[in-house]
Amino acid sequence: METAREHIEEIRRKKFSIGGEENPLTEDLHQAVKNLSAELYAKDVHFLMELIQNAEDNTYLEDVDPSLEFIITSQDITATGAPATLLIFNNEKGFSSKNIDSICSVGRSTKKGNRKRGYIGEKGIGFKSVFLVTAQPYIFSNGYQIRFNEEPCPHCKLGYIVPEWVEENPTLSDIKQIYGSGNTFPTTTIVLPLKPDKVEPVKDELSSIHPEVLLFLAKIKRFSLREHNKDGRLSTVSAIAVTSETDFVTKKSINAESYTLHLSTDEKKDEGSVKECSYYMWKQKFPVKYENKVERRMEVDELVITLAFPFEERLLRGIGSPGVYAFLPTEMVTNFPFIIQADFLLASSRETILLDNKWNKGILDCVPSAFINALVSLIKASENAPVSSLAPMFKFIPVNSSSYKELNIVRESIKAKLVEENIVPSESYTTQKFFHKPREVGRLVPAFWNILEKAKNQGVSLLDLSSHGSYILSSAFDRNEYDHILSFLGVEPVNDNWYVKCIGSSNLVAGVSEELYMEILLFVADNWKSKFGNTNIRNIPLIKYVGPDGHVSLCSINECTPGKWQKVVSLSQQNHLASWLIDWNREFRCVGSRFFMPKSTQEAIFSSLAVREWLQAHVKISVVKVYDYAVHLNYYLKEDRKLAIAFVHFLYHSFSKNHLSKWEVDNLCRSMPLVDNYGNLTTQRKGVLVPANGSKWVGLVGSNPWRGEGYVELGQDYLHPGRFAGEFTSGEQLLEFLKTHVAASDIPYISPPNSAIPAVSAPLTNENAFLLLDWIRNLKQTRTCIPEKFLKCIKEGSWLKITANGYSGYRPPSESFVFSSSLGNILQNGSVLVDIPLIDQSFYGDRINEYNEELKTIGVMFRYGEACKFIGKHLMSLTTSSTLTRGLVLSVLNFIRFLRENSLPLDEFVNSIKDIKWLRTSCGDRSPVGSVLYDGEWRIASQISAIPFIDIHYYGDEILAFKEELKSLGVLIGFCKSYNLVVDNLRSSSRLTSLTAEAVLLILECIRHSRPSNKFMEALNGVKCFKTNIGYSSPGECFLFDPQWGCILQVFRGFPLIDESFYGSSISSYRNELKKTGVKVDFENAVQVFVHCFRQHASSMTKETLVSFLSCYRQLKHTPFEFPSYLMKCIREEKWLRTRLGVYRSPSNCILFGPDWQSISPITLLPFIDDSDNYYGKVIHEYMEELKMMGVVVDIKDGVKMVAAGLYFPQDHSCVTPGNVFKLLECIRILLQDRNYSFPVHFWEEVSQNWLKTHVGYRPPAQCLLFNSRWGSYLKHTDGSFIDEGFYGSGITSYKEELRAIGVTVDVEKGCPLISSHLDFHLDQFSTIVRIYNYLSEFNWKPDSEATKRIWIPNERQIGKWVSPIECVLHDEDGLFNLQLQVLEKHYEQKLLSFFSNAFHVRHNPSVDDYCKLWKVWESSGQPLSHADCCKFWVYVSKNWSQKTEETLTGSLVKLPVGSGSDRILLSNKFDVFIADDLQLKDLFEQFCPQPIFVWYPRESLPSLPRRKLLETYRKIGVRTISESVQKEESVDVAHLNQVNPKETVLKKGLVRLILGFLADPTREIEMETRHEAIKRLLNITFLETVEPITVNYSLFLSSGEIVKAKSRRVMLWYRETSKFVAQKLDRSGGYKNIIEYATYFSEAISEVLLWENSNYIGALAELIKLGFMMEFNEEAVGFLIKSKNLQIFMEDFNALCLPTSESGVQIDDVAELEWLSQFVEDSPESPATGGSSPPV
Repeated sequence: METAREHIEEIRRKKFSIGGEENPLTEDLHQAVKNLSAELYAKDVHFLMELIQNAEDNTYLEDVDPSLEFIITSQDITATGAPATLLIFNNEKGFSSKNIDSICSVGRSTKKGNRKRGYIGEKGIGFKSVFLVTAQPYIFSNGYQIRFNEEPCPHCKLGYIVPEWVEENPTLSDIKQIYGSGNTFPTTTIVLPLKPDKVEPVKDELSSIHPEVLLFLAKIKRFSLREHNKDGRLSTVSAIAVTSETDFVTKKSINAESYTLHLSTDEKKDEGSVKECSYYMWKQKFPVKYENKVERRMEVDELVITLAFPFEERLLRGIGSPGVYAFLPTEMVTNFPFIIQADFLLASSRETILLDNKWNKGILDCVPSAFINALVSLIKASENAPVSSLAPMFKFIPVNSSSYKELNIVRESIKAKLVEENIVPSESYTTQKFFHKPREVGRLVPAFWNILEKAKNQGVSLLDLSSHGSYILSSAFDRNEYDHILSFLGVEPVNDNWYVKCIGSSNLVAGVSEELYMEILLFVADNWKSKFGNTNIRNIPLIKYVGPDGHVSLCSINECTPGKWQKVVSLSQQNHLASWLIDWNREFRCVGSRFFMPKSTQEAIFSSLAVREWLQAHVKISVVKVYDYAVHLNYYLKEDRKLAIAFVHFLYHSFSKNHLSKWEVDNLCRSMPLVDNYGNLTTQRKGVLVPANGSKWVGLVGSNPWRGEGYVELGQDYLHPGRFAGEFTSGEQLLEFLKTHVAASDIPYISPPNSAIPAVSAPLTNENAFLLLDWIRNLKQTRTCIPEKFLKCIKEGSWLKITANGYSGYRPPSESFVFSSSLGNILQNGSVLVDIPLIDQSFYGDRINEYNEELKTIGVMFRYGEACKFIGKHLMSLTTSSTLTRGLVLSVLNFIRFLRENSLPLDEFVNSIKDIKWLRTSCGDRSPVGSVLYDGEWRIASQISAIPFIDIHYYGDEILAFKEELKSLGVLIGFCKSYNLVVDNLRSSSRLTSLTAEAVLLILECIRHSRPSNKFMEALNGVKCFKTNIGYSSPGECFLFDPQWGCILQVFRGFPLIDESFYGSSISSYRNELKKTGVKVDFENAVQVFVHCFRQHASSMTKETLVSFLSCYRQLKHTPFEFPSYLMKCIREEKWLRTRLGVYRSPSNCILFGPDWQSISPITLLPFIDDSDNYYGKVIHEYMEELKMMGVVVDIKDGVKMVAAGLYFPQDHSCVTPGNVFKLLECIRILLQDRNYSFPVHFWEEVSQNWLKTHVGYRPPAQCLLFNSRWGSYLKHTDGSFIDEGFYGSGITSYKEELRAIGVTVDVEKGCPLISSHLDFHLDQFSTIVRIYNYLSEFNWKPDSEATKRIWIPNERQIGKWVSPIECVLHDEDGLFNLQLQVLEKHYEQKLLSFFSNAFHVRHNPSVDDYCKLWKVWESSGQPLSHADCCKFWVYVSKNWSQKTEETLTGSLVKLPVGSGSDRILLSNKFDVFIADDLQLKDLFEQFCPQPIFVWYPRESLPSLPRRKLLETYRKIGVRTISESVQKEESVDVAHLNQVNPKETVLKKGLVRLILGFLADPTREIEMETRHEAIKRLLNITFLETVEPITVNYSLFLSSGEIVKAKSRRVMLWYRETSKFVAQKLDRSGGYKNIIEYATYFSEAISEVLLWENSNYIGALAELIKLGFMMEFNEEAVGFLIKSKNLQIFMEDFNALCLPTSESGVQIDDVAELEWLSQFVEDSPESPATGGSSPPV
């Protein structure tokens, strides 16, 4: 046996021709090594993972605990100059010679074909990945000491695979020194001297090895890595040791096993820090599906998927947690809470799996099933575990989405399976665990869980918790920490009505403490709007209240809603008064359905503000004070006399105990019902009277005058004592209470009625007179308004005793006086013509003097002045019948003189007569005030006014002696500047014309000094009273000349000026008074008239008038009399300037021509002012500044809008010079600066002409483009209508924005429409068209008209044609449409294809309609089709199937393909083509039919065209099945028919049991009556048997009228009309074929008998009967079959069956018959005859 060294030498000699003959395969090795090098450095390989994978695949001795160790050292033990060396130690069996041969080769892995044996590595790079980090790897194993070199061997020119023997550097002792002597030295060591640039990456990769690396390795149990340095401080690699231990107690199911695995790590950077994690491991096998097989796994038949569920925090090293393992970790972070391990195919870097690989897809498809099984096992396997321990298991559900699309599909599949799994625990409050589907379980809010827990502790039974329409999620699971999981599963909160049902059906309200009752109410309150808004919560008993019997009851919220259910539940606002209100409420018999909550409940409520607020706001529970309750009572006591009396007692005691304030009692008493003296209840009252007996009002008034005014006379009931609610009240206390608070009153403390008192119409006794005065006094003291009628009857009643001039009598108070004695003597003197009545003090005594105020109130007069008024009133009363005579007037004047001479006051008397018309004047009877005693001072005033002078002729000169008396009466003596009197008596307008100068000046004086009045202005309005320079004129027509601004009145003639020579210079001092009359004295008024005149003469102003006007404007400019704005506005608006256009225009529409306008005038028609000699001449230019200020345009920058409006291009556009264009563009530039300006329509009409010169001629701006450098990136100058820079010069580009504004396309991205419109200019230059299309594509252009919706198709001569986009497609993948459509990919590049698709909506591929048209071509050609073309057509149809496709194909396809057996396919009328749904009929008609009639389908079913789908397509477009198309005719030899007993041959017990079980299956929803009828139909059939075969003749009608006939035989027939069943006798000796054929026909016939009305179930029942037939309906076999199909027989089916009848119609009641029927149901407790029933069997 050769040694290891000899083996290496042999390899070098024979394989690599080193020192021996040349190997003929050397060239192949060179190529293989070259490929290896390219592959090695092209892939991002993780060499450490490759080495770990190799170690897992290695073989180990049985007693060895497999381990793998990495040590990195800074020692250069290989003497290669490496800065660091990595050593790998593995205690495997060691390298064999076969392994050495393999490693010295390329692509010869010893693992090939050993996937089933547990190898996890892939063939490929493997060990050679170490060359990524080292140039010379060393291997020491089983005596082999070799190395390989990256550089080519100098002897054979090969690298990587040529072995070299190693004697030293390193030696085994060098390696062992680094490994250490404490442990057994491993069998295999790999030494890797690291490349300098790989040291840090290797250290980083070592530090990042995941602690879970051993998780899915079956062999390696220990893994470690460390750094070996003489100075430990230099170590930078994080050392770690990982060990795994497996709990071998596995739980096995049919195809899976589970176990627990423990990982522990010991990181050296944290001495003594040992971390552990246990993982629940689930390993499940799945068969490999054919569609997922790949070449690299062709030998694998089973997928093994392992899922790891970490029970603790996963072991990390500061890096992410891999979620996908292929035995070793990848770098895929799935975001799932579990780890997926399977034999994935990896990318060469091992970082990720190949997500688009079908093998990996097959694995991922199985992960959801594995996960579901694992999770169910975790949750349900622990029978004794409490439900609370199960919730954490749900954290393994992948709630969060992954960054990988394929894993999200896995996640969604897991979710879809989970929602259908009974996996979520519900709360049962028993030891039994119940699991349900997520959607069947509901969540509760935490607050309600708290209520339930407390209720349970208080003895409330919650066993029916899940009986309210939803299972309730376990409380251990229903927590916030599981929200995301429950949301993922679709576990929703219970619907809001659940809470309502739970609260209403449980004893939650009545059976719990007040504290918990408050929590329930708080829960309802907090969730009132969010949960209970649309529920029935208002109708469940929830609110506690004390009933009339004193017991606590419950009512619903609706019942205690005021105004709806007549029950009002209340709380006492003051907690200590709750009992008081409850007791009184019982006393009032809960009147008005008012109830109070129990006292203990109220106490609890007052400790919860939220509950109280909710009760008030939403339940309408009123929180009432005693006062509120009293108001409520008050409302409901209007019809109950006893309760009304009790109410007064309630008020009395509530007030006495300070439960009610005085104000509250008074307020209640004002509206409470009272019992009157008739015993009636009344609430309408104005006041309350004490009872009549013993009252003062009866003595003075007599009958009750207040009755009509709503006063109530109290009844006797209030005087009786009473006891209510345990409180006693005497009658005296109650009446006193009423007097105080109801104001039960008597005279003088009662308000008087608003009516007359009969007693005062006659004299009153002394006593009653003073009682009446006391009454008045009290009313005044209380400030009570005395009623009008009451006061009037007192004032006017003759009840007061008086004396006058020695006689006495009775007078009304309003005609009586009280004076001192001396004053009384004077007033009763004979010189006074009227007697004065004084109160008789001798009758009333001195007491009357105490009532002066009361006497004044009722009209008694006390003052001298009142006496004078009395006298004057008496005198003036005489004027009502006639005018005062001359003598009487003189008497009055004499009386005034008497009073003055006696020094008596005059005022009262004078005031009483001076305003009355009793004095005769020239204007009739007038009052003294306003009358005048004439003298000479009134001469001028009498010219303009009609003054009321006293009639001296009537009174005589004697009246002139009474000037002082007349003056005291108000008569005017002398003029005394009585301007107001002149104004008041002004004469009519007709008498004010042509007034004298002194009259006018008096008028102006009156205006100046009289009170403000329009009377003069109205009188003088329109009256020609003022003298002017052109005669008399009305004030409104006149002007008062002012030299400062008078020039404006000289521009036009005809202004009337006041004649100062007539009135004198003083007239100017009346400027303001003249202005009031309407004379225009101000510049502003003059200007207003001037404006009117200017408007009249604007268009007729002569040159002289114009110059005068402009001169006036210049004169007044910069003075206080500058033209005001409205005059300037008029000047600017009026058309008064003539232009060269021959029309008058306003200044703002005129231009004063100058040099600046020279360039623009050739292309415009502008309104220049006519400065020709015929009109204004050159003198107009002298007033340029004035014209400019009036609005005339002088500078061109101010007239750019006029340029735009007056633009007018000449007909010959070639006359438009660049200078003209540039000047126009300058104007446009100025206009564009005004953002609010819009160009006029005329401008756009002119601009739209062809006036811009381009490379293709003159064009309007909208058809022009401005070329720049950006355009040059895509196009040339000649590709479109670009402006000709050669003509305009480069300066044209500086007007880019102006050109853009008038429509020139400046931006390259906006030029598509214009460029596209010039395609026709380049039809002979396809390269130009392509360039234009590329430009259009760049800017996503789309055609905007039918004219541009076309595409250029070149031909071989580069000429081509235009075609419509609907004739084009981008691609023709099937290559079928070369003659029908234009395929653009043949002419244009891929980039333009996208453009044609987006812009022209060119279809990517032919449509269904195109394919149908193609098929029509094939139909009309009559030529056979190739299999390839036919497949392409139907594959397309399959891929694009829809309802529209179905309708299109159905309407378009006339012929369909039929199988001809040759390489070509024929097309046949689709009505003569059939689907072979019955293979027996297919074989039969293929024998009898001369031409093919069955639809074609591929010989081998294609993945893209499954045979089933193709046949379904045929069926949908109208192809009939052969079974439904044939007509059959059966014939039976009647002579050989024999009737048989069905019970002996057919109706066996097993058959009937199968039928009963099938029909009773609830999933089929067959009504009981229907299935009973079916059984009866079967029992009543006549069974006939024949030994001869039954012949069946088939006819198939073709569209041509031809009939294809075929003949067959059958073993079974059923005649439904006659209820006969004919069968050929079974010959079991014929073999299984005969038996299965008989069973098939038998089962179909029986099923048709039973279910001909429910044909959907015939097939299923037939299969069941056929299976039973093959077992000969063996009872045990049938029993198992029934159970395996989950069928059962119900007793009601047996009981309801009628017994079979004989042929004569007589009921069969044979006992044996009953026994025979009873055998169909097992274990029947009673026979059908006794009517028993039993559970389903």
